[in-house]
Amino acid sequence: MDTRLTQTQLSQVVAEVDRLAQVREAELDREQVKQILQELNLPDDLLDDALIQLRRREALTQQQQRHRIVISTLAIMIVGLLATFAVVHQKQQNKIARIAASQDYVSYKDSSKPVALFDRTKDSQMFYQVTLKNPPVNDRLTISCNWIDPSGQSVHQSRYQTQEITRSPWSTFCYAPLTSQSNPGNWTVKMTIADRPISEQTFVVR
Repeated sequence: MDTRLTQTQLSQVVAEVDRLAQVREAELDREQVKQILQELNLPDDLLDDALIQLRRREALTQQQQRHRIVISTLAIMIVGLLATFAVVHQKQQNKIARIAASQDYVSYKDSSKPVALFDRTKDSQMFYQVTLKNPPVNDRLTISCNWIDPSGQSVHQSRYQTQEITRSPWSTFCYAPLTSQSNPGNWTVKMTIADRPISEQTFVVR
């Protein structure tokens, strides 16, 4: 083992030896402790039990300190995660708040023309075509449609996630079945994005 030291290392060794010597001088051996107990008229046969209890309390204190450190660390992590979630959520809400419908109409599938009147004995589906302006590019949207018949009853609901949006404006659609049992009269379809109303249209079923 190489014991050669630099001048800096030697100074550090001297300082450490001095510190350990001071600690040794401050410590009392077993016989000195017993003598002090006798001078205080205390039973020295309880010394071992007292030392055991003392070590237990020291261990408990260290364990509690470790628990406090762990709890504090977890609390900091949770606060950080909540703050991150709040920021991300607010950004998403800001994106959604900018979305609006530039064009919307009810029609047949693959049709670019609005249909004002549907025949429940002939038509089997109704499509709600919506063009969104200011959608978040490179993101996806959760869209819901609610189809309401003349009695005010919600007869069909759909919820879906769009493909990744690549441009603005962005076209999307939802649809509902139409049968001979469907109520005739004025219908309404409403579209929402993340529970925010975007657009609605009325049409007639006969």
